[in-house]
Amino acid sequence: MEEQQQQVQLTVEETIEKIEQSIKDLEAKNNKIFFLTQDTKGTQRASVATNYQFVKILRDNGYNAFILHEKDEYVGVGEWLSEDYTSLPHASIESGDLQVGPQDLLIIPEVFGHVIEQTVNMPCKRIVFCQSYDYIFEMLQPGATWASLGIDTVMTTSEASKEYIKSIFPNMEPTIIPLSIPDYFKADEKPKKPIVSIHTRDHRDTMKLIKSFYVKYPQYRWITFRDLRGLKREDFAVALGESCVSVWVDDVAGYGTFPLESMKCKTPVIGKVPNLKIDWLNEKNAIWTYELNQMVDMVGSFLKSWLEDSIPSELYDAMVETAKGNTLEEESKSLLAFVEKTNADRITELSISLNKIKPIEEPIKQ
Repeated sequence: MEEQQQQVQLTVEETIEKIEQSIKDLEAKNNKIFFLTQDTKGTQRASVATNYQFVKILRDNGYNAFILHEKDEYVGVGEWLSEDYTSLPHASIESGDLQVGPQDLLIIPEVFGHVIEQTVNMPCKRIVFCQSYDYIFEMLQPGATWASLGIDTVMTTSEASKEYIKSIFPNMEPTIIPLSIPDYFKADEKPKKPIVSIHTRDHRDTMKLIKSFYVKYPQYRWITFRDLRGLKREDFAVALGESCVSVWVDDVAGYGTFPLESMKCKTPVIGKVPNLKIDWLNEKNAIWTYELNQMVDMVGSFLKSWLEDSIPSELYDAMVETAKGNTLEEESKSLLAFVEKTNADRITELSISLNKIKPIEEPIKQ
């Protein structure tokens, strides 16, 4: 019995020591922050670029942040992002790199419902990062909710996504981190070229629009349509900047990176309004429709006006005004404030736990 009491006492002392060390790590920003990231096998994806951007911002500000992937065999983003991002530290779950304590943060994209479930018993703070609301239930078991799986903190990127999340998980209060558009997305000083840059979630929509256009407007067969997939991000920006117009179709967009990139390049957008109307979208900053079948005629009408140099200046003014809001400064400020608050809340939680188990004669200072 005495030996058992000594073992219990030792366990309590070890627990106190671990919690105290966790608090010190949080105060010194020595805790680890893992951003679980999908392996897109080299395919460009805005949500993946955002994870890399967030890790870079945090590391530039003294945080110990990592890109985390499930498998050792990870293609990464070397084919489309710059070395500033590919050189960021990576960790692999398969290799056992995910060693965490109460002080650490694990950021899990909404699509990884199975990981949310598998990590329920981990001692770290788990946070869902919802960039694509359409994937929320992709890997969740029927009847499961984020709250039932121990999640109480959520990040997202727009007011529309936040309200949707609250509509299905009323107990959640997501924090919005507005995204930035890199400065290399900028207007080309040279005249625009007769090129239509097109971006759709479903490649079949791309082919349908292009083929329909050439059939209906044979007089414009000399106009080039260009799908920008596969280009390095900076080459993507150059190509978008030299285009006379861009076409965007993404019914389940949560933020709408592509049209914002276009606007920053002063390339007008012909877009289909997504299912959730995005915060920045208004009737003045692009040419919008709710019908995919109308887009071919909208492209034809735009090209006629462009060739006649009769595009209204109000459209360009509204584009410039919209693109102003997507700055790295705003993105960084919001992300850092979120992490600072999360760390502070975690210190409070751990301090409360410590007070409950620490001997009364040695109270901890709040």
